[in-house]
Amino acid sequence: MAKSNGLNFNLPSVDDLFSTEEERAEARLEKVVNLSPSEISDFPNHPFKVRMDAAMQEMTESVKQYGVLVPALVRPKRSGGYEMVAGHRRKKAADLAGLAEIPCIVRQLTDDEATIIMVDSNLQREQILPSEKAFAYKMKLDAMKRQGQRTDLTSDPVGWKLSGKESASIVGKEGGDSQTQVRRYIRLTHLIPEILELVDNSVLKDQEMLQIAMRPAVELSYLRKDEQADLFAIMDEMDCTPSHAQAIKMRQMSEAKTGGERLAKDALVSIMKEEKPNQKEQFKIPKEKISRFFAPGTPTQKIEDTIVKALELYRKRQRSLER
Repeated sequence: MAKSNGLNFNLPSVDDLFSTEEERAEARLEKVVNLSPSEISDFPNHPFKVRMDAAMQEMTESVKQYGVLVPALVRPKRSGGYEMVAGHRRKKAADLAGLAEIPCIVRQLTDDEATIIMVDSNLQREQILPSEKAFAYKMKLDAMKRQGQRTDLTSDPVGWKLSGKESASIVGKEGGDSQTQVRRYIRLTHLIPEILELVDNSVLKDQEMLQIAMRPAVELSYLRKDEQADLFAIMDEMDCTPSHAQAIKMRQMSEAKTGGERLAKDALVSIMKEEKPNQKEQFKIPKEKISRFFAPGTPTQKIEDTIVKALELYRKRQRSLER
């Protein structure tokens, strides 16, 4: 009996022999299939929250009436079932509407490809919280950096062979933010959850909670975790948040510490007690009430100086009458 010489002639399969090119092309096309929501797990560490807000209620009502019109994008899991890439809110609305199945596109994706698509698809939402952008940008930037380390990206449709700065620039372009703004958002991932929640409230505007703007929050992200925890307790007690200038001062004092030293609570309290520019009491007089006392075009500073001098003279006169 002749022994096999191990040659591989790359012969076509039986299916290929008896199918047309059109049939083979159709087999390679992505198709929409109906899947049970229970078969689909959430994307790991999904940074975008599925909130039970008015928009979700509207979506649920629409799904009840018309079904899910735009298919979700999922990828198969090695352990069985599927992982959601784009469509978490649609899946939740289908659950609330009581649908047994939702339309999905099943696509083979690497972890990095899935991450980039997940972030880009969610950046189209009408309302995105700073914390959501922060972790989404970080996930996408990390994925793009990993892809940039590959040596063969010719077959990768979403691959990036770029430097860190170039990647950050692309991340910002997709999300409508500059490269600098992207890096500010990513800095927010260094905040403790309690302070990050206050940054989110700058968008949500919950009257029962404090809120802090992004720029001072970025400065606070450079504080050690225990310093941030101390500051949060002080903010809660004083019912106020630091200004941008105060946050910069806290960062500078914290970075001046060496070894295991930390910024003392007393120092944080002292900075918080400093008067903020927007807290200085201002007194305004309607222009129409004083315009008749000044010639047209009189500079504002001259008007203020004249009023102050007039008040000083008035006070002196009052004091002389009291004697």
